[in-house]
Amino acid sequence: MLTVKWQIKRFNELSTLELYSLLQLRSEVFVVEQNCVYQDIDGKDEKAIHLLGELDGILVAYARMFQPNDYFEQASIGRVIVKPSHRELKLGHDLMYHAINAIKEKFGETKITISAQLYLKKFYQSHGFVPTSEMYLEDDIPHIEMKRN
Repeated sequence: MLTVKWQIKRFNELSTLELYSLLQLRSEVFVVEQNCVYQDIDGKDEKAIHLLGELDGILVAYARMFQPNDYFEQASIGRVIVKPSHRELKLGHDLMYHAINAIKEKFGETKITISAQLYLKKFYQSHGFVPTSEMYLEDDIPHIEMKRN
């Protein structure tokens, strides 16, 4: 049985190695795998709380969460990611469970807005999110706004 170690940290609590690992993972997927040149280091990490999922000392899952009005009017989750080499473990569902709970615990919020890649619409719907916009392009990738009340 695999046991993922889940941690929630503010930006100033991240070690240098943790910051390096999460930026490396985000680059591996959002820049290289998705072949999308964009500014991942966007100045918002300092406001976010960071959810890190480690397995055997390797960062395999990550998301960042924001308080209301830091990104959207409602609390939000973004940069949801599972390491490609570990996707067969289906960690995305655990990641979302922990991210939603972190928003409840840290911010006292249950209403959440996300900007989801369109191909993941059903995945997010399985976590209680409903589409609230038409498709739009973000960094040339189809997205849709979704909300969870």
